[in-house]
Amino acid sequence: MAIQEAFPNSGLINAYEAKSNSYFSGARADFVDALPEDGSAAVLEIGCGTGATGALAIDRGRCSRYAGIELMENAAAEARKTLTEVHVGDVEHMSLPWDEQTFDALILSEVLEHLIEPWSVLERLAPLMKPGALVMASSPNVTHWRVIAELLKGRFTLADQGVFDRTHMRWFTPSTFSEMFRNAGFEVDHVGPVTSFSPRTKLISGLSGGRLDHLFMTQVYLLGRRHQD
Repeated sequence: MAIQEAFPNSGLINAYEAKSNSYFSGARADFVDALPEDGSAAVLEIGCGTGATGALAIDRGRCSRYAGIELMENAAAEARKTLTEVHVGDVEHMSLPWDEQTFDALILSEVLEHLIEPWSVLERLAPLMKPGALVMASSPNVTHWRVIAELLKGRFTLADQGVFDRTHMRWFTPSTFSEMFRNAGFEVDHVGPVTSFSPRTKLISGLSGGRLDHLFMTQVYLLGRRHQD
């Protein structure tokens, strides 16, 4: 694959290269816990980083095949030490080397907000999933009260991480995040916070009937399934 095809945006690559190594590491144990106990399963992760989540899934016997796509070569080199296969490139432009209905689960941890057209990427990924395959995803929530407070002050200050990460191309609310998956051919079973609400926030949620939950989600967690054919 030509370097122009795999990495069409050199400026974006430079922005990622400036990030610390910790940005690309860290296992999502919550995603692994949601995987069925199926040692023969095949999992695909977009933005696999150094492969920490996949390594944990393999170690816990939740899959026998764990494939990853990673933008950065250094992180991918680490991931290759533990995952069964790793492909380097920009998922928006690279060819996807798998047949339809290959995977039992899809993981997208804090990645869709970095894409120019995440809707199109989900539509390309959906056919690679078996009917009923799990999808787990998370993304920063642009309707968190701290974000709204910054906007009310007239500020949108770019940062190295968080909602205002300078490498973010898109921003989502819990509602628009789940809508994107439904439109791509997934059934959404659950949308909520990545981190459980504190007792005080649970009280507010209960008193408001959940109508204010979007104000307290730092990140949106989505669990769904590929539509059954």
